[in-house]
Amino acid sequence: MSVLSAEALGLKSVGQVRRNLSYDELFAHENENNEGKVSENGTMMVDTGKFTGRSPKDKYFVQQAPSSDNIAWGNINKPVSNEIFDELYADVIEYLSGKDVYVTDGYCGANPDTRKQVRFITEIAWQAHFTKNMFIRPDEADLPDFAPDFRVYNAAGLTNKKWQEMGLNSDVFVIFNIEKNVAIIGGTWYGGEMKKGIFTMMNYWLPLENILSMHCSANVGKDGDVCLFFGLSGTGKTTLSTDASRKLIGDDEHGWDDAGIFNFEGGCYAKCIDLSADSEPEIFAAIKRDALLENVVANDNGVIDFSDGSKTENTRVSYPIEHIDNHEPTLKAGHPKNIIFLTCDAFGVLPPVSKLTKEQAMYYFLSGYTAKVAGTERGVTEPQATFSSCFGEAFLPLPPTAYAKLLGEKMEKYGVNAYLVNTGWAGGGYGVGSRMSIKATRACVNAILDGSINDAEFDLTPFFRLHIPKALSGVDSGLLNPRNAWQDKAAFDATAVKLAGMFTENFKKYTSDSADFDFTQAGPKI
Repeated sequence: MSVLSAEALGLKSVGQVRRNLSYDELFAHENENNEGKVSENGTMMVDTGKFTGRSPKDKYFVQQAPSSDNIAWGNINKPVSNEIFDELYADVIEYLSGKDVYVTDGYCGANPDTRKQVRFITEIAWQAHFTKNMFIRPDEADLPDFAPDFRVYNAAGLTNKKWQEMGLNSDVFVIFNIEKNVAIIGGTWYGGEMKKGIFTMMNYWLPLENILSMHCSANVGKDGDVCLFFGLSGTGKTTLSTDASRKLIGDDEHGWDDAGIFNFEGGCYAKCIDLSADSEPEIFAAIKRDALLENVVANDNGVIDFSDGSKTENTRVSYPIEHIDNHEPTLKAGHPKNIIFLTCDAFGVLPPVSKLTKEQAMYYFLSGYTAKVAGTERGVTEPQATFSSCFGEAFLPLPPTAYAKLLGEKMEKYGVNAYLVNTGWAGGGYGVGSRMSIKATRACVNAILDGSINDAEFDLTPFFRLHIPKALSGVDSGLLNPRNAWQDKAAFDATAVKLAGMFTENFKKYTSDSADFDFTQAGPKI
């Protein structure tokens, strides 16, 4: 319990304030409140209701000075008026007032100079458990002086009955008020809204201080060599950075300042679909007491079927980073030696690995490409290209070029190598070719990390003009040049031209910003 008053929490009144409960206390509350079930090995399992992922069309920023001059308004960052925010904020405060609430205090950012102190006020124990897992847990001695820089009020059980009158997307709302340093959430139980909400705010704050914020995982070798892995969901970002031979810095969100790389978070949030001890042993072993499973399917004995996606393909587990034995305890390291852009190319056109020039690195960073496979959505009968600026457009309040500018400056200053790794298809697109094996992808990544890729002879691919090694230890040389891996060379050429056209069309939006970001010459040529 806590001595925090209703006034200190910004509420009118309050029942019991359960502040910074221990994992054992949270586990007890989850059981007492019937918020979930316990798996056979003691891990709490919860369902997040009809929302098993974020609700991006319901995310808004209050449009007001001075932040309005910095935000890239559009489909990603939608405006809402002060009047609408004030009305919904009052509804949230009224809804939470008088209730027993859970308060979780955490740091976002492992660098004490730039970290943010964030306070989460929720009405259910498992959401407090989630935030305890995901953010950096303050020492007990620091809690009495904890003064939040930002507050999140999560009124998951409250919906907005006036959403149509207000001109909003639905009765769900996730609204950020930058000037008041507060966010309000209503109508969705999905915990990821809190995690990605604070990531979004870090993506606002840090670049304005000349610090690059990144949607990437990171690890470090025994010699201090840091590698960053950028990639959208399903490309292998978490899997490839969780490596028994290298210390994990973090699996999803990082900053890059003058001292090097630092994790924003104190935990990991891994996808669970088709998880096995053989394919991802470190992540599988991290699922134990204090971890929190979302939307998995288990039998009456608590035995989980990780292959069952009947609730959602987006089954997840959050766990403290300490659950990964080989993690970097400071959550920090020096400047990166290598950057890897991961893509799952379901067209089967991109090579397993290619070395990028600085200009190509900027091009592929701004493009943020991956592809959905046929069958993942109704009506999708062939691969669908997805372009997400900086591999995280959904979380970028500022123009994407602001992040690209910082990346380019830091790569230049610290002499960083960049590579493109395709974890998708080879020998043909989805339905014809085959998925790149994790063993082959690991061999490509290992060659980057140990530097042996630099000893290879390189070829230049047609259309995309990517530099590819002719031979690489552990990788079938027939796969390294994607055109050679296709039986039907004419079909490869046609597919490559089609994908190249998609890249070119997508990149047009950057060429109008300024000549500084016209990297079209580094892209594909038809």
